[in-house]
Amino acid sequence: MKEEELSDCCRQGDNRARKELYELYAGRMLGVCLRYVGDRDMAQDLLHDGFLKVFASFDKFTWRGEGSLRAWIERVMVNTALQFLRKNDVLNQSLTLDEVPESGDEPDASVVETIPQKVLMQFIGELPAGYRTVFNLYTFEEKSHKEIARELGINEKSSASQLFRAKSVLAKKVKEWMMNNN
Repeated sequence: MKEEELSDCCRQGDNRARKELYELYAGRMLGVCLRYVGDRDMAQDLLHDGFLKVFASFDKFTWRGEGSLRAWIERVMVNTALQFLRKNDVLNQSLTLDEVPESGDEPDASVVETIPQKVLMQFIGELPAGYRTVFNLYTFEEKSHKEIARELGINEKSSASQLFRAKSVLAKKVKEWMMNNN
């Protein structure tokens, strides 16, 4: 079934279409949830909650061409993850300044490209929740610090600071990995 037909059938409550939609996008959306919470069990719970929201709110979806359904579902998943993080106040849990590497040097992009994506995603998943959330919103969702601040209820300088610290922690992990695997 094509995306537009699939969305129409889901809007009408067709359970076969809902199952097909879930099977089509669950893997990708689990990855989205995992990026934000870093814990597979919690990510699966958020995936389930997110799909319940998707199925309950199909009347809010507007077809805008191929890929718009996937983009809308992804937005629902990100919002579900952010809502969980805000509710559990994990965005305020972060490392102290003493735990952040002093060097802000980022590894060369060509060096980073040699690291398997799975390893990089693991490093991102190991970041403290606040760092990970800001890093994901800035890097993957391409949000500005102003947008991140508004979405998370923090100020722009906090967003920039969390991103700097996330990059510093990741840079340290990348350098350690490179030293141990070259």
